[in-house]
Amino acid sequence: MNFKLIDKKLDLFHPLIIVVMVILFLIIAMPMWYIYRQLPYPNIDLYLYIGIGLLSFILGIFLTNYFLKNKFKIFTSENPRTKSFNLNPQKLSIFDSYSKNELIIVSFVSIGILLQVINIALLGSIPLFSATLKAKAATKIWLISYIIFLPSINILLAKYNRKSHYLLLIIGLALFALTGYRTTPIGIMLSSLITLYYSRDVDLKYIILAILAIVIVLLAVGFIAVQAISWQHWSLNPIELLSYRAAFTLNVLSKAITNQCATMGKLLYTTLTGFFTHSDARVLVGQATLGRAHSITSTIFGPALLDFGILGMIVQMFLIALILKTLHTIQNNKKSIFTAFYSILLGQTIIWIETGPSDVVVYLFYLIGILLIIKTLWRLDNGV
Repeated sequence: MNFKLIDKKLDLFHPLIIVVMVILFLIIAMPMWYIYRQLPYPNIDLYLYIGIGLLSFILGIFLTNYFLKNKFKIFTSENPRTKSFNLNPQKLSIFDSYSKNELIIVSFVSIGILLQVINIALLGSIPLFSATLKAKAATKIWLISYIIFLPSINILLAKYNRKSHYLLLIIGLALFALTGYRTTPIGIMLSSLITLYYSRDVDLKYIILAILAIVIVLLAVGFIAVQAISWQHWSLNPIELLSYRAAFTLNVLSKAITNQCATMGKLLYTTLTGFFTHSDARVLVGQATLGRAHSITSTIFGPALLDFGILGMIVQMFLIALILKTLHTIQNNKKSIFTAFYSILLGQTIIWIETGPSDVVVYLFYLIGILLIIKTLWRLDNGV
């Protein structure tokens, strides 16, 4: 039987998927707490604070939906895909002519790929198999490459339905996976999947296969990178390692809950300036929670708690919901670049569930998303 999501009253990548993914993250962590008992299980405060954060996020979704519907009369149906498939890009073959805009976007994608090739070449070997090289791989060239490649490939996929563009996606994905960092290849795969979901008539079986591929890449890159660390010796298999990382990260969140306001805004400042001052916000997380100068993640809730306490966490989750839901609604009606940036922001926010908002490049993408929202709402308000 051929299942097509266009026929289903389900929007798989609605912003509320963040709630589902947070719950899934908790479930993944539980074996290490309650079955293998390799890490101490958390107290009730952890679940309470996560619940408060998710409630703030859900409230932000519904208030934004109400505001858009009543103030701007934007179509906010929970199943708008059936309405807007006529906005999807026309299928093109490799032999069909290329427009000027398409060639420009392909050029940007190619520049992103070329910069990553140069970055790996300058390192002299593949960082995925060397912890020492991995530590050196996050260069300015790597950052510029990602800033160029991620938006460009998603805009290309959102605007032009040409199968040959998938080759560029695969090449870029492979190159970023070779750096040994999980977040960049997962960000590319997640955002591309979401972009294709909203800009194509996608069969359910392909969605499932893509999700499985993301899981495999997550497990493989994480496991290989850990095995490459010569001074660490792990006896866990890839699935157990995934559970361990989730449980450890949530335990760090527990420490953040008991050490609220410990950093007093320094985490946010370091996130925004750290790449240029050679400082790491996650090292501050390690110092504030475990008393060690190690790069440590604390979930999407941790940095806000350490900087501004529970009120900061509530405001952060509400604002993330507001931005995601507004852009989600706009892209459902306009597609194109709006779909690309919604996909990027949602994909990166899913990654934040583990890593936390501590990447300046994601803040840059959020800023672009906010500017797109402001421009669109201004045009609607002025009847342009």
